[in-house]
Amino acid sequence: MVLDAEIITIENLNLYIGDNHILKNISLKIPAKKITVIIGPSGCGKTTLLKTLNRLHDLDRNIKITGKILLEGNDIFDTKLELTRLRRRVGLLAQRPCVLPMSIYENVAFVPRLDGIKNKAELDKIVRFHLEEVGLWEEVSDRLKESANRLSLGQQQRLCLARGLAGEPLVILGDEPTSALDPKSSKKIEEKLLALKKDYTIVLVTHILRQARRLADNIIFIYEGEIIEQGSAENFFTHPKAKLSQEYLSGYFS
Repeated sequence: MVLDAEIITIENLNLYIGDNHILKNISLKIPAKKITVIIGPSGCGKTTLLKTLNRLHDLDRNIKITGKILLEGNDIFDTKLELTRLRRRVGLLAQRPCVLPMSIYENVAFVPRLDGIKNKAELDKIVRFHLEEVGLWEEVSDRLKESANRLSLGQQQRLCLARGLAGEPLVILGDEPTSALDPKSSKKIEEKLLALKKDYTIVLVTHILRQARRLADNIIFIYEGEIIEQGSAENFFTHPKAKLSQEYLSGYFS
């Protein structure tokens, strides 16, 4: 259990793609068991920042990163850190669901099986728990052996969330996780994220200000790779301090 006020601390983070300086001197703290939402205009660096939190840029040799990202006080760029462990502790829910080419059941059981759990009764319990956790159990309990690809996009996204939760993460990252979904499915994902924050730290990127207002406890507003304003969502949306924040909220740019 995380008892500290912050679970992630970023110190002087800079990211370059070739000669382009994308993220500029980013320093911030992300509180535990809250929903932090990263907002800003298209191309400002929102998703780039999100993906640094579990080192998804590692395979791109054209990217250079300086600075520190501390997860519970430990530097995630430490060469001794096992990358697969980091990505289980800091899971990602992508824009479009990416289910594994196997049954609904096996999607959720996948990580527990990797951990060596073979007992069917134990696996059954784990699968049911996480499907219930994302509100999917009642919809799929009678067809767990069916291919996950037969689910609707909204159901697939919740299944991906359940699969990630089966890995027992500390942090859930969401890269515009409802952007490919219909309004009804989006609402279900939002409701589940709000319910999950009691047990998990959640960091989301969204381009929808209404969604940020509904979900965020904390806001990080980025413009051209720099943090313009960060703090409580209530303060940001009612009394933004920076002129750029005021203009963004007023719709002068998007």
